[in-house]
Amino acid sequence: MPIKIPTSLPAFDVLTREGVMVMGEEAAARQDIRPLRIGLLNLMPKKIQTETQFARLIGATPLQIELSLIRVTGHKTKNTAAAHMETFYRPFCEVAETGEKFDGLIITGAPVEHLPFREVTYWEELTRIFEWTQTHVQSTFGVCWGGMAMIYHFHGVEKHLLKDKAFGCFRHRNLAPASPYLRGFSDDFIIPVSRWTEMRQPEIDATPALRTLLGSDEVGPCLIEDPAHRALYIFNHFEYDSDTLKQEYDRDIEAGTPIDMPVNYFPGNDPARTPLNRWRSHAHLLYGNWINRIYQSTPYDLSEIGQG
Repeated sequence: MPIKIPTSLPAFDVLTREGVMVMGEEAAARQDIRPLRIGLLNLMPKKIQTETQFARLIGATPLQIELSLIRVTGHKTKNTAAAHMETFYRPFCEVAETGEKFDGLIITGAPVEHLPFREVTYWEELTRIFEWTQTHVQSTFGVCWGGMAMIYHFHGVEKHLLKDKAFGCFRHRNLAPASPYLRGFSDDFIIPVSRWTEMRQPEIDATPALRTLLGSDEVGPCLIEDPAHRALYIFNHFEYDSDTLKQEYDRDIEAGTPIDMPVNYFPGNDPARTPLNRWRSHAHLLYGNWINRIYQSTPYDLSEIGQG
């Protein structure tokens, strides 16, 4: 089954060319089925790139997915056209006022790593969103800074600034092979990493409510399960395109910003060579397993979400 997104959304043409099954509003309405409603709270500067990356992953399952794009109410983006935001995104205040519920919600990272959480301009609204998920979302997936922020809010675990940016493709280990979220996973695999902060394994381990599913000897914990809050938190970037790290590297080089070459990314450590994607299959596995878990646990009647 396809993912349902507006035909005018840039991701529609991109995913169609890639062979991902996508469906517009009219075609979806003809199917006698309740799609899974997945929200994307997009905090990234490059909104179109990010929405396409996540739509690609959640649209690759056999289930019909309805993707809703959400933004924080009081924050104006500088990197995406206002017309795009007006056409495709709804502010959280509007979503909350309607009382609507979602089977799943993805909360992305944000370029505010160096700030303490409480100094982020939209932190107050974000904490309201975190609390809202407990009554209006069946399963929440916090990504990178978004996942760290959720762990801090719900469990008080702090993030820590790194001396050097964790940047590149790092080997990770499957620490919970029996987890339904890791069905089909190899024991050892590559994940792109791009962050200036970390959460430390001993502090995660000291929080009994949290369980580490994926981790790396080089860059620490990666995927954390929080059953009590029906949430997953991932600190790294399975959703990245093959050239996303290259874009970040080229941007910093052009701006004169000090940046090391991404680790284990360019073939032969030669920035002139095209990077190979070595994480795509595990990216689809993880998000497909997440969608499958939602499908098995979510009520058919959306109004019942958050009541159990």
